[in-house]
Amino acid sequence: MQLSPTSIEVRRAEGADVAEVHALMRAYYAEDEYPFSPDRALAALSALVADRSLGDVWVLVAGGEVAGYCAVGFGFSLEFHGRDAFVDELYVRPEARGRGHAARLLDSAEQGCREAGVRALHLEVEPDKAETYAWYRRRGFADHERRLMTKWLAPGPKYEG
Repeated sequence: MQLSPTSIEVRRAEGADVAEVHALMRAYYAEDEYPFSPDRALAALSALVADRSLGDVWVLVAGGEVAGYCAVGFGFSLEFHGRDAFVDELYVRPEARGRGHAARLLDSAEQGCREAGVRALHLEVEPDKAETYAWYRRRGFADHERRLMTKWLAPGPKYEG
């Protein structure tokens, strides 16, 4: 895909974007070797796009195609004094990387979170992705020297633990 600077926009995802974002999710999970359940992923993505009280999905549209996305889920935290959010996924197609598109997606997500009353934005970075970690640090994210732990309360993919 050839990306023309004049044909690029970042906006909230709509129902019509779900299929393209779902395809990007599949590519992202394959790239990072995450377990991927197409049906569960589609159901979760559809729910998030349909109900903005849960969070938001931002899409980078280039030449009429979705070339990247940022999914944010809302929560609430006493530690962070109210509504917080988690950058669940941020992905840009490999051929579109290195042009500031991830920054544009994250900037839009941050602004959307501010408008939604979010006080703190969280994310996680794979330990072997030093360049990504450094990029997030430059963007103002701080490492709390904690480990994210997960316990599935409903059926989900199997992670080593």
